[in-house]
Amino acid sequence: MLGAIGLDERQESTYRALVAIGAADVADLAHRLALPEPETERALRKLERHGLAAQSSSRTGRWVAAPPGVALGALLTQQRHELERAELAAALLAEEYRAEATEPAVHDLVEMVTGAAAVSHRFLQLQLGAGQEVCALVTGRPVAVTGGDNEAEAQATDRGVTYRVVIERDVLSEPAGIGELVAALGRDEQVRVAERLPTKLVIADRALAMVPLTGPSAEPAALVIHASGLLESLLSLFEAVWRESRPLRLDGRGAAAEGELPGPDGTDLEILSLLLAGMTDASVAKQLDLGLRTVQRRVKGLMELSGVTTRLQLGWHAYERGWVARELRK
Repeated sequence: MLGAIGLDERQESTYRALVAIGAADVADLAHRLALPEPETERALRKLERHGLAAQSSSRTGRWVAAPPGVALGALLTQQRHELERAELAAALLAEEYRAEATEPAVHDLVEMVTGAAAVSHRFLQLQLGAGQEVCALVTGRPVAVTGGDNEAEAQATDRGVTYRVVIERDVLSEPAGIGELVAALGRDEQVRVAERLPTKLVIADRALAMVPLTGPSAEPAALVIHASGLLESLLSLFEAVWRESRPLRLDGRGAAAEGELPGPDGTDLEILSLLLAGMTDASVAKQLDLGLRTVQRRVKGLMELSGVTTRLQLGWHAYERGWVARELRK
């Protein structure tokens, strides 16, 4: 938990143990941590540089923990300050980029990435940089990117990024593909299946796309396409494939099942009723003892199920389908 301030797992464990007992000799602390004394001392030296521990002035070889409220507070304040400076620098760079790219040259709209490592790294960047939505077409066995090695997808969904993914049916015949599919559905990703897909494709925030250039027999390469008419064409391709594909979902046994999405469950109906009564997402989450992102994801799921793009349309659809009582309307 303290990795954000530069401590590794061993150093954090050492600090926690020292806080628990207040002060200790290296030998006693090493015994408590089941570590060799040299490693324990190295961890203490690191803590000393961070201002989290100090050698006792009254007894040689004895170490004392710095009060967490003071020491960690100072480190966190420093981290926030550095993060604010980084955000400012990023904003200035983005503004400079926009100013220079008002009339981008054609060659600046398409970037070629060559080599398995470079393609994999760029793929992860797309997901880590997404703030709203990632759309993807997934075909066959991956050449440079494997879902099992990609934690960026889970990190993105934890941040509230929506995933819409269409997979080729052949993927369902692969054991690894099934495992990754169930994991994706468990993260509330929207997944559909198609018999055949025209290409692999990833689109982040409708602003950046990535498509492969070579097959399994050649060195992996891909094109990264920035906002342009070509990107709009790829978006249209994805939406067309999405409309023609069949939804996948988790059945009652936690396995992937094909077919239309089931109707709203009791929790969905409670969320809808409270939203239509005028409550905010945060208020609904508190009222139903749910996470805010859970509420937002369920609302997005209901919009997908209803085929609407706004919450106002969802409200009318809910009344027409009888999902909520009309008496709730003000």
